[in-house]
Amino acid sequence: MTLRVIEKDDLPGLVDALIAAEAPVVGPVRKGEKHVFGPLSRAEELSLDYVTTILPPKKYLFPQQETILRFKAGAAPEAEAVVEAPALTIIGIHPCDLRGIWALDRAFGDDHVDPHYSARRAATTLIGFDCLPDPYCFCTSVGSHLPELGTYDLFFSDIGAAYAVEIGSERGRMLMERHARSREATGADLALLHERRKQREALVTAHLLADVQTLPLLFESVQKDPLWEELGAKCLSCGNCNLVCPTCYCFDVGDLVQLNLQDGERVRQWDGCLLTDFATVSGGHNFRKKTESRLRHRYYRKFQYLMTKYGRSFCTGCGRCSRNCLAHINPPDTINALIAAGEKEAM
Repeated sequence: MTLRVIEKDDLPGLVDALIAAEAPVVGPVRKGEKHVFGPLSRAEELSLDYVTTILPPKKYLFPQQETILRFKAGAAPEAEAVVEAPALTIIGIHPCDLRGIWALDRAFGDDHVDPHYSARRAATTLIGFDCLPDPYCFCTSVGSHLPELGTYDLFFSDIGAAYAVEIGSERGRMLMERHARSREATGADLALLHERRKQREALVTAHLLADVQTLPLLFESVQKDPLWEELGAKCLSCGNCNLVCPTCYCFDVGDLVQLNLQDGERVRQWDGCLLTDFATVSGGHNFRKKTESRLRHRYYRKFQYLMTKYGRSFCTGCGRCSRNCLAHINPPDTINALIAAGEKEAM
């Protein structure tokens, strides 16, 4: 990892150069009082003073709906796979969302490589920036407060009048050489980078009351904790938490047929484990009919099943689910209650 320094006054020129010379560029832009990742036509539209966006940038790597094949029926049926992966640059990604991309890389690239995700991932340049925590963030508890090596091409950290820029790939190095005026980082720059990161970590006020690495073991003993029934009675099964989560990757697949009943396409679209019919199978049987079982499953996916496999939390601590939950259910309160119950039982 190479560290360079770019003056803040030079950032707009870099962004404009990327817009003019490289792939289409998207980044955080204001939408009323909120922020979304959207297309940029000039540097002035980029809004870096945001806490979080409504949806994570995963929507560009794993779209809400995408065509995976087109087909024709008839005497000689035809089917053609569709893999659409236009070049794209995403700028302004926070560390928690880079961790989310790390999780998607595991989900779509480890046991069974997904050609659609993999093609988009290879065609996308990722440029990260430091975050601005709020009371919902608990990234320090799950280890996603620092940029995830291997996920970004460039990562910018505020060090006062300049940015320290971590170059994470050959693609990132080439972008800096082509479009940015920068200098080598000094020891003073590095010390300032570490100090600024400590200050930012101190702004995170929501915390888990145990080391995240102990949670898979804790979850072995809390399957029947009454808390699940209590939270299940509150949960509306609206799926908001699934839709805004940077690591949820469940999807459904269906066919859309034209009125001629000959031409059509197979599409996949986001699905969510909190939705009432998510676990409904052939014959109309639903093996997670109760809300509490679906809610419990979501937590086990984030903090037990996949943690056991990969050794890291599949929750990034971004706080989106907490901000968007109509029933005010949030991971820190839920997990801390389970920790307290486990400690009480061990006494």
